Amino acid sequence: MPESVLEIDRISKRYGNVVALEDMAFTVRAGEMFGFVGSNGAGKTTTMRIALGVLAADSGEVRWNGAPLDLHTRRRIGYMPEERGLYPKMKVAGQLAYFGRLHGMAPREARRSAESWTERLGLAERRNDEVQKLSLGNQQRVQLAAALIHEPEILVLDEPFSGLDPVAVDVMSQVLRERCEAGVPVVFSSHQLELVQRLCDRIGIVRSGRMVACGTVDELRDSGAATLVVDAPQAPAGWAEGLPGVRTVGTDSGRTTLELERGADDQAVLAAALATGPVHEFSRRRPELTELFRNVVTEESAA
Repeated sequence: MPESVLEIDRISKRYGNVVALEDMAFTVRAGEMFGFVGSNGAGKTTTMRIALGVLAADSGEVRWNGAPLDLHTRRRIGYMPEERGLYPKMKVAGQLAYFGRLHGMAPREARRSAESWTERLGLAERRNDEVQKLSLGNQQRVQLAAALIHEPEILVLDEPFSGLDPVAVDVMSQVLRERCEAGVPVVFSSHQLELVQRLCDRIGIVRSGRMVACGTVDELRDSGAATLVVDAPQAPAGWAEGLPGVRTVGTDSGRTTLELERGADDQAVLAAALATGPVHEFSRRRPELTELFRNVVTEESAA
């Protein structure tokens, strides 16, 4: 088993007749950013809570470097919950130092780390403010600092970008990249799919407690249906009907948008278009993560 790998190995969880997770499995390597996406209730938070030891799995196992996670290992995880786990009446610096000490840091070390992270996250001027007096975005920054205060070996973040303005998103993105470059595996869930696509090395799409797609952005985009835009002004209506693996999505003034199943021959489409007359445009586009995710949700609704 290679070192520095977080493994979620076929974990399952039920609440009575409700299946929260079923054979959930994926790995996150050192220095890798893994995006975890799915609809509300798909099982993302349950998976994270099992990894943290907050919930117990009915079956399966969570391992770090080949060994099951225990209390000592879990103290080395930086966790950012979706629901803020901060004390609203405590001051920012004191609260962060307190969290550092809970993770085993010496008092002076914890205070120094709190000072460093508040500076890094743009909170230096708010160190002596109560958390409840901060904006929601700044509270989110404090929550990230609480996850980072003890220099964790693993980062698990549940909706870390929720409620952040574009500047704060850039700051948090840079911090997560830096942690990855330092060899820390980062797992985060988000509904901001464009951000997930831009930041993550690999992505897992979850539906009804199961991992239904997992891979790099390019792998996922290549696995979905591609789109062709064909501008053939003399082509009659329905000119692409009957071509294997090709579906007409829409037409507008001679410009036809087609969806191609994986393996469909785009050259056959071009030949069919040329047979009708001149072709002014023939462009292929891979689906974005947002489209892939929407297709997964559609499949779930239709099932």
